[in-house]
Amino acid sequence: MAVTKQKKEELLSELTKKFKDAKVAVLTDYRGLDVESLSKLRKEAFEKQIDYKVAKNTLFILAAKNAGITVDEEAFSRPIGIAFGYNDEVDSPKLANEFSKSNETFEIVGGIINGEFVSKDKVLDLANLPGREELYAKVVGSLASPLRGIASVLQGNLRSLVSILDQYKNKI
Repeated sequence: MAVTKQKKEELLSELTKKFKDAKVAVLTDYRGLDVESLSKLRKEAFEKQIDYKVAKNTLFILAAKNAGITVDEEAFSRPIGIAFGYNDEVDSPKLANEFSKSNETFEIVGGIINGEFVSKDKVLDLANLPGREELYAKVVGSLASPLRGIASVLQGNLRSLVSILDQYKNKI
């Protein structure tokens, strides 16, 4: 069944909004995936608040241009699905990278980061970074480490004082 012009316009405006709102969009080649695998990918994406969309490449290119993004049209020479990440810049590249490891036919083609088209290598670099929550934990740990050291030093001084007082008491 052919898609009507009105449906195409609605889809185009939806995709344009997604390109504008997304911090990161990861372009993937989904050829060779069966319906079950694609459903699994969409479910994992939904759980991480990522939209995974499949549409005609001409619609993707037009939506990106409407959003003010210059894309490498060569990246759209094959069927493309896009994972739009809105919260953490690392989530959608991590999801695509992990999924590509378990599905040989699934491949990262490139990405769009803050309105700029980037290569597959940059997306993979971003996928290898720790997530926001992990970075927060590292910062908190780094801040807490000197405090633990100070507490340990102060406890050592108190122990020494108690030991000296105990020795003085036993001497008398």
